[in-house]
Amino acid sequence: MSDKKKHKRNKIILFLEIILILIAGALALFLYTFEKLDNIEWTDSEVYKNDLSDDIDGYTNIAIFGVDSRENDLTKNTRSDSIIIASINNRSKKVKLVSLYRDTYVYIPDHGYTKLNHAYAYGGPKLAIETINRNFDLNITDFVTVNFSAVTDIVDALGGITVNITKEELKQVNRYAKDVANINNKEWTKIEKPGEQTLTGVQATGYCRVRYTAGGDFTRTERQRTVISAILAKAKSHPVKAVKAMNTVLPQISTGMDKSELAKLSVFLPFYNIDEQTGFPFENKTTKINGASVVLPTTLSSNVSELHKYLFGINDYQPSSTVEDINSHM
Repeated sequence: MSDKKKHKRNKIILFLEIILILIAGALALFLYTFEKLDNIEWTDSEVYKNDLSDDIDGYTNIAIFGVDSRENDLTKNTRSDSIIIASINNRSKKVKLVSLYRDTYVYIPDHGYTKLNHAYAYGGPKLAIETINRNFDLNITDFVTVNFSAVTDIVDALGGITVNITKEELKQVNRYAKDVANINNKEWTKIEKPGEQTLTGVQATGYCRVRYTAGGDFTRTERQRTVISAILAKAKSHPVKAVKAMNTVLPQISTGMDKSELAKLSVFLPFYNIDEQTGFPFENKTTKINGASVVLPTTLSSNVSELHKYLFGINDYQPSSTVEDINSHM
């Protein structure tokens, strides 16, 4: 073997060794920090899920709930202020984020027809996931619940995130940031002008909470997805800060995933890329039912078909009889 080929082979071996060391380090760190998680005893068999085709087998679907709990109780008695489905293509590592509008009119088992975000308050993550699976023909069993104060802490631990603030958003971001600072006993700095800038944790959380601009709650969910994307991008480019952030926020996170599932996610974190993001239902109208303003899918069946096309590339998906029955009652 020539010296040139031997040198190239040695470089490849060294590269592989470095990768293995990094993976081992990530696993060791994960096992060390796992104990800080508020891990809920959870079995997949407890959760209602639809029997779906093989087209969905190559995906990991996780429900992310954002709650505003002053007592840091993440399991019940609080409405989910943010509901996002993260769908991971296990082969390509591409991630799609879908915000489920919290006022979406759905059927909640044993509670009837009402707003989607009520499900978490009625029965915690189990009932919330069952409601999502029944109404949208999904098979989610994994979830992560995050207190909004965790957003503040993780952004600060990462050294801030870059976000473009519009002129319309500026006043609202400052108002909500001030509220966040008062609630969490933190200092805050007023944003003086619109444009791209580095936000602190308090400012980023305020940005997530803005609702009273054009688009209302719909554009609010866009801001939440923008912050998630910015956090992931910063964590990938600053792994040391990401470790600090993880240690900071783990006590404020609740999940039903076990060590093996979380270890797998943590190892592949550097390879995940948020490919697309959107809100759901795609076609809807805002109306009042029993005096409450709700987002009504038009229709639920057609929206579910489009959701499966968007997430899994399934053309002409036929909704289940469960979805069709719910649709007929709307």
